[in-house]
Amino acid sequence: MTSAPGSPPTGRARLADVAALAGVSVGTASKALNGGGRMRPETRQRVLDAVAELGFRPNQHAQSLHSGRSWTVGLMTTDGIGRFSTPVLLGAEDALGAGKISVLLCDTRGDAIREQHHLRNLTDRRVDGIIVTGRRTDPRPPLVGIDPRIPVVYALSPSTDPTDTSVVTDDRGGARLAMEHLLATGRTTVAHVTGPEHHQAARERARHAREHLAAAGLEPATGRVHFGEWSEAWGRRAADAVLRTAPLTDAFFCGNDQIARGVADTLRERGIGVPGDVAVVGYDNWDTMALACRPPLTTIDMNLTEIGRIAALRLLEAIDTEPAPGVYTVPCRLVVRESS
Repeated sequence: MTSAPGSPPTGRARLADVAALAGVSVGTASKALNGGGRMRPETRQRVLDAVAELGFRPNQHAQSLHSGRSWTVGLMTTDGIGRFSTPVLLGAEDALGAGKISVLLCDTRGDAIREQHHLRNLTDRRVDGIIVTGRRTDPRPPLVGIDPRIPVVYALSPSTDPTDTSVVTDDRGGARLAMEHLLATGRTTVAHVTGPEHHQAARERARHAREHLAAAGLEPATGRVHFGEWSEAWGRRAADAVLRTAPLTDAFFCGNDQIARGVADTLRERGIGVPGDVAVVGYDNWDTMALACRPPLTTIDMNLTEIGRIAALRLLEAIDTEPAPGVYTVPCRLVVRESS
């Protein structure tokens, strides 16, 4: 049974049905949907109205053949746990989804051979671009053997190649926010406890924390930075060491939330009030740690979702026009809770 002339057809609508209802040619309807071609605004609107009325869904395969694009993007991560890559992925999906682009997630687990395997698969699938992220802020080598026609953007973990496009967190700004907050609340004897010194995040946050203290005419509580592990256990041990050396310490700025939670545990066990006697500030705004801490942690949020969103926008620009090489920095933000 066929539809009456001028009425919506039965079954799945075709582009020809949209064109007929809008009173235009199939070619004009196609251009209106793809955003191409020059036409009167009211003509384009008639096509869009017909699409809505018929519930028309474009054939993605046909669109790909027409445009030469697959409408897919690969996201490669070394962060198997997802602690850092998941927010980046969500931010990227928010930006890419608006353009009807799908994301293919590949976990390399930090293995170079696995990375090459995923890279070949993404290339075979003719992805329009790739976002590379990880669980650390240390620079990483660029992808090896990538097809030069496929643009790549590095998120959180920047590429060592300055001609690549990288989107990173602002560790300098994050350390400044933490120190400004502590000094503004009247703290003057601030200890800094952080992770392994060979990690760039630990070194950078420590350097900028010391610089900010020096600008205020101060130095770390014990005269030095305490490098160690990214763990609660290290936070507990470090707090003991700091309080033995500098018992008048009135604040701890910690390199991550796990360390900060360990510091808070030691202070509580010693009967030291937080924040009454000693304030504690963490880094990362990891809800699992920050909200479970007693009291809940004031911390620095790296805006990982925004890093993913900006990386996706840079990638779309590279796909549509030309790559914009360089390092793009995303500001951190201070999240104030009861620990300070």
